[in-house]
Amino acid sequence: MSKMADYSQFIKLRLASLVVFSAVIGYFIGVHMLDQNANWIQLTALILGGFLVTGSSNGFNQIIERDLDKLMTRTQNRPLPTGRMTLTEAWIVAIVTGVLGITILLVFTNILSGILGASALLLYTLVYTPTKRKTPFATFVGAFPGAIPPMLGCVAASQGFGSIGMVAILLFAIQFMWQFPHFWAIAWVSHEDYKKAGFHLLPSPGGRDKASAFQVVIYTIVLIPVSLFPLLFHMTGLISSIIILACGIGFLIQALKLYKDCEVASAQKLMFGSFIYLPVVQLALLFG
Repeated sequence: MSKMADYSQFIKLRLASLVVFSAVIGYFIGVHMLDQNANWIQLTALILGGFLVTGSSNGFNQIIERDLDKLMTRTQNRPLPTGRMTLTEAWIVAIVTGVLGITILLVFTNILSGILGASALLLYTLVYTPTKRKTPFATFVGAFPGAIPPMLGCVAASQGFGSIGMVAILLFAIQFMWQFPHFWAIAWVSHEDYKKAGFHLLPSPGGRDKASAFQVVIYTIVLIPVSLFPLLFHMTGLISSIIILACGIGFLIQALKLYKDCEVASAQKLMFGSFIYLPVVQLALLFG
């Protein structure tokens, strides 16, 4: 059981589950927009393949940052820093899960889904992870692989090679913009811990200051019209759009509170608000 717990921590089970949830919502939205029935083999492959690829990405991230994880309170109890998992074992798990996940997506959904899964893994591992210690621009870089899951799910619903339509692009755009206030809220809460490892994740060189909070507000404002684009493209209805707008306004109020007081407590509320915002908006799109 302790070994299973280590593997769960290594692949970040809860985070991987949230990512897969986003992909599944994208799949059902894609099925609905294509006016077809869900293919349960396809859906099962999406869940399993997406979970394995996400777990692999998280694993490679911990391999690369294993020495840095020792420096931070939030990560120092992970399997690699504590020695509960050897580096060789970590490499095997990360490689096997990644290759298996991409293969499942390629074979049982479509080729484009496999390409998107591989792209997310490579971008997250080889570009975003090493960039985190060099520039706040890392958040922008990381937003690309982070926004792929709902697009991948939507693409998985298409036939043949797979295709990226407007629905998939809109799902990508919403999740892409959402990540800025989401990750900056996390970075605000964990700023002191991140500094121990030399991570530069808040947008302002001053860290927890008005400049960082201002950018959080700006991106949260931009998220509102982006989240309403599906109405313009007849992807959803009025009631769904009202729900999405209400979520956006509530999210913005939390961002404005952070700008007003620059307190960690406000960042925590924004962070938890972001966890609520995305699934509610995606479910509104699905049932709208």
